[in-house]
Amino acid sequence: SIQRRLNRMLDFSHDHKILAVMDMEGFDPKEVTVIVKDGKVKVLAEHEEEYTTTRGKEYSYRNIRRGISLPPGVSEDEVTYSL
Repeated sequence: SIQRRLNRMLDFSHDHKILAVMDMEGFDPKEVTVIVKDGKVKVLAEHEEEYTTTRGKEYSYRNIRRGISLPPGVSEDEVTYSL
């Protein structure tokens, strides 16, 4: 579950602070971009799938765009992230 994963992350990063946790289920890591710039963390993700059905081709498209301001005193150089 998401809560168990969050608890593991909190245990792992006991001396680090977590700014955000985002559920990126359904996205391949290659489809996710993280940008740290101008005092913000931006997360961009896009996923597109093509299906062939008896009615023809169908497409599924999802995207996420999130921006989070860094807390005061946090340098952009200090930001790390993992997928």
